[in-house]
Amino acid sequence: MSESAELKKALRPTDVFAIAVGSIIGFGCFVLPGDWLLESGPLGFSIAFILGALMIIVIGKSYGFMINEYPVAGGGFAFAYKGFGRTQAYICGWMLTLGYLSVVALNATAIPIIIRFIAPTLLTRGYLYSVVGWDVYAAEILVSVSAVLLFAYLNYKGSDAMGKIQTFMVGLLFAAVILLALGSFMLSGAPVSNLYPLFAPNKTAFASVVSILAVAPTAYLGFDTIPHAAEEFDFAPSEAFKLIVLAILSGGAIYIIVALGTAMPYPWLDIINKDMVWATGDAMKAAMGTFGLLFLVVGVLMGICTGMNGFYMATSRLLLSMARAKVLPNWFAKIHPTYQTPVNSILFTMVFGLLLPWFGRTAILWIIDMCTIGTAVSFFYTCFTSYKMIKEANPQSREATIHLVGASFSLLFLGLLCIPGSPAFMVIESWVCLISWLSLGLVFYLAKAKSYRAVPKRELDMLILNKA
Repeated sequence: MSESAELKKALRPTDVFAIAVGSIIGFGCFVLPGDWLLESGPLGFSIAFILGALMIIVIGKSYGFMINEYPVAGGGFAFAYKGFGRTQAYICGWMLTLGYLSVVALNATAIPIIIRFIAPTLLTRGYLYSVVGWDVYAAEILVSVSAVLLFAYLNYKGSDAMGKIQTFMVGLLFAAVILLALGSFMLSGAPVSNLYPLFAPNKTAFASVVSILAVAPTAYLGFDTIPHAAEEFDFAPSEAFKLIVLAILSGGAIYIIVALGTAMPYPWLDIINKDMVWATGDAMKAAMGTFGLLFLVVGVLMGICTGMNGFYMATSRLLLSMARAKVLPNWFAKIHPTYQTPVNSILFTMVFGLLLPWFGRTAILWIIDMCTIGTAVSFFYTCFTSYKMIKEANPQSREATIHLVGASFSLLFLGLLCIPGSPAFMVIESWVCLISWLSLGLVFYLAKAKSYRAVPKRELDMLILNKA
């Protein structure tokens, strides 16, 4: 295997779009609408997700600019290096690594959750132990492990095969959403009055919107998988921003359709009155019967699998970029001579994904709660780097203001996660996970700092940015 080989340019625009949308739409899109509706009401939810999409598109503008300038694997890590140097690039990359790794594991553990909904006792075999009230069964671990291994194999075989499979799964995902819309809005004959009240009871319209706006931007995480695939584009990097916007708008439309489809078949406040376990599943069954429910399950599974596939790709490319920069061992930079994939980085992602299911779903959610901080940090570095580059090229440029606004939105997201009293403030367990990861990163950086700093800037520019 060669360390200096390049990744294969095999991803078409449809593949990249599928990777991004599939990463945006996951388990939560189909399972959480009942909880979100209770927080905001149908109109409050829709407004919050539209505003969230617009804010993320502003941030996406910076990503499109940076991809066009530096179409390399690494995403936020490479962009942070360009704008802030090697130390802060490491901080950004370290935060992103945990976030992406955990999303892979979260999606793997979500598959048994769906099976629990449709067949509660099917996987309750081989009880092992409990973690914070969550029972861990051998059968569930087997399902999660099988999914991790499958997508490791698909990513190992090459980006062209991975892209085609991702496109197929996203097609099934869209089909499930369309069927949900048809069933809820047209076939069931449900009156529009079922959507009232439009906002959450006992809340103002403003409070209803803000309660979901605080978490809506995190729902769009996944569009930032696009820069990690940039080195494998089989098309012009200038097209990336169009794909980013299309992915975000498509993701937002899917979230809103699923939420309204959940609220439409019956008065949506029945979610409380009937104590529903899975509101969206109950809505689909009410509208189209068992067939509709089974097809919805297919859509949920596709959402889970596309998310796992997309973040497998993003994680392995991020690790590859950091290894090229000498801040991770050279082992991570190995490229398969036949498939031209970062095989060892894929292997590491697989091992991490195989380990986390053993800790139970609750423990993984603690990690996910704080992992959005890593992505928000990457947003800030990317937006501010593009702002600096545009200002340096043309101090009078008005376009730079858009990128500065994106940086401000990134800080807002960080504040929502970190400021006490915020609707999205992290629980104490998530803070413990974050501090532990940061401490580990500091130890690792101190161990590698001497060799990392010893690499000449000209060489790092070439290794990270592919610029002499």
